[in-house]
Amino acid sequence: MVGLSGGVDSSAAAALLIEQGHEVVGGYMKNWINEEGLPGDCPWESDLDDAHAVAKTLGIEFRVVDLIVQYRERIVDYLLEGYREGITPNPDVMCNREMKFGVFLD
Repeated sequence: MVGLSGGVDSSAAAALLIEQGHEVVGGYMKNWINEEGLPGDCPWESDLDDAHAVAKTLGIEFRVVDLIVQYRERIVDYLLEGYREGITPNPDVMCNREMKFGVFLD
């Protein structure tokens, strides 16, 4: 499974693996739905559409992996707790470790 974000890097990685003869399945990590009215915008719906379009273009199976609960527990709560403690948390590092190379691979 290749994590497809709909961006150039993941699209190119999937295409190169196919070109090398690997069987590839595209996976999109659905991490966030702002049902709580928190400030900020996450264009996950357009990202999902982009990732799905890439998979369709490449002719590969596409799956959406629902990680909303895990993302809330491991990233959003970490971020909010850090701000409460007066530190500047780094959600990108945590997301890579906990989500992309953690829960998603499992």
